[in-house]
Amino acid sequence: MIKQQLRDIFLEDKDMLTDIVGQHRAKSEIKSALVVGRHIILVGPPGVGKTTLAKNIARLLPETDVVDGCSYNCSFDNPSCPSCLSANNRRKKKLMGISRFVRIQGSPDLTAEDLLGDIDPIKALKYGPLSTEAFTPGKIFKANNGILFFDELNRCPEKLQNALLQVLEEGKITIGSYDLDFDVNFIFIATMNPEDSNTEKLSDVLLDRFDIIDVGYPESLDIEKEILGISSEAITEFPESLLDVMVAFVRQLRTDEKLEKKPGVRATIGLYERSQANSLLNKRKQVSIQDIRDAVLSVLAHRIRLKPSIKYLKSPEDYLSESFDKLLEQRNLKAERSDAG
Repeated sequence: MIKQQLRDIFLEDKDMLTDIVGQHRAKSEIKSALVVGRHIILVGPPGVGKTTLAKNIARLLPETDVVDGCSYNCSFDNPSCPSCLSANNRRKKKLMGISRFVRIQGSPDLTAEDLLGDIDPIKALKYGPLSTEAFTPGKIFKANNGILFFDELNRCPEKLQNALLQVLEEGKITIGSYDLDFDVNFIFIATMNPEDSNTEKLSDVLLDRFDIIDVGYPESLDIEKEILGISSEAITEFPESLLDVMVAFVRQLRTDEKLEKKPGVRATIGLYERSQANSLLNKRKQVSIQDIRDAVLSVLAHRIRLKPSIKYLKSPEDYLSESFDKLLEQRNLKAERSDAG
């Protein structure tokens, strides 16, 4: 059902993925994958809109009828869990699009039981350890007839990866010692940050169940400025020429070969907001170069990482100060030295 709904949505002529500015190639690939019901992994650095894209897709889903109170989120017209199949009187409940979005945060502590479900010991004493009544469904069932969003899939342990294989391949879940197969109907959208080294390696067998879509930084300076206008509140005047300098500086850091960790869009937003805050606190009518400079270290120093050949010679703070001053010299702008530098 959800696959057909997504196909109908994305075969319309108008662009439906409007929550993200730019990312035209990624949007095109997402639509292509979802039209044929493929599971996808959005790969990219932090802050480029991967979660926003997934939520945008969920909001497009029409409301649907599910069984009220069902832990397996069964479709009212086509129930699949033993409880709904045996019930004489089922009540209907309307489920809105965004309510069909279930998020799981990847973590080394996450278990297969968190995802699939587990036995409730109290219910097991009452109904018996192998009764369906004793089983408490996990999040994967709550995503039935919707979207299962798994943020940072490569942070989950290997055992959990293995638990996903059957459901991604067959649309079925076999529950441990239970002699039962549950049909589940959802689209799996995962994210992954390839630059994060504190992660598990995803097996080739698991990756084979997905299509991979790269989501990169904003394509141009103008697009990044447009994102600022949408994502941030303007609280004082920010001269266009200085806004160009600020955004250009962050974008310059992303292409800097001396950095192995680079700032994302959240860094641009942070610098934009903090520069305005500095201007207000300094009783200025508009943002100055000094206001931007005073925010650089606080916003950016922890968001970059120097390569080994550089980090033993300079601190991130010194490197940022020098890089910003160099950009100002190139553009014939000046900023007074302050305690922030």
